[in-house]
Amino acid sequence: MVHGLDATQEFYGALFGWEFVPGPQQLGPYVRALLDGREVAGIGRLPPDRHLPVAWTTYLATDDADRSAETIRCCGGTVAVGPLDAGDAGRMAICADPAGAVFGLWQAKAHPGTATAGPAGTPVWNELLTYETRSVGKFYRAVFAYEAEPVVSAGDDYVTLCLDGRPVAALHGVGTGLPRDRGAHWMTYFEAGDVAAAAQLVAELGGRVLRPPREDAAGRAALVADPEGAVFALVEPRDRPPTS
Repeated sequence: MVHGLDATQEFYGALFGWEFVPGPQQLGPYVRALLDGREVAGIGRLPPDRHLPVAWTTYLATDDADRSAETIRCCGGTVAVGPLDAGDAGRMAICADPAGAVFGLWQAKAHPGTATAGPAGTPVWNELLTYETRSVGKFYRAVFAYEAEPVVSAGDDYVTLCLDGRPVAALHGVGTGLPRDRGAHWMTYFEAGDVAAAAQLVAELGGRVLRPPREDAAGRAALVADPEGAVFALVEPRDRPPTS
């Protein structure tokens, strides 16, 4: 959700080669981003009087948005918007976990979600940056029936969330390393064929490079922000994790 929908389309179109088509009008001014004709993301416009921080929102799939919303409340999370219908595309809600990290619920109907992963410009991973994984991991397991697989690493609090043995997301406890102005938050990783070149293009297009490209567990990655301040990661994976 952004303030300048046209300018945001220009930025991501130039960065990732996305094209755009109108989305469900129940969501207000809204477009779906396509790469090679396949849907990869959605961008909506905030009402003029809503001066909210701009951010990418990770949506987690559910078979029943209303039941999941009730479970979220019972497990200490909050439901800020919905559940509500997005036309015939699906049913959605905007929620937050007990640590305050915002995420979406998506009960698919005509629109199952991201239709492709792998080519440059597609979302390939979602990771929750939070204070610690133990308590918040219980929340996500209770709501979505995820299996949690801790990654054994000295001094690293990292858990992979799986469904039927397939990794779908991760929790990363960073304690006081969380940015003070953001708190706990989900991070979306977009694949880049050349992370250094993509990060440079972000800057040329009016965005910011918050952390230059460097090697990490996933591969070569950079942390960037678009011109409205939405933070996301660019990654050039060594071994791409499975997605769903």
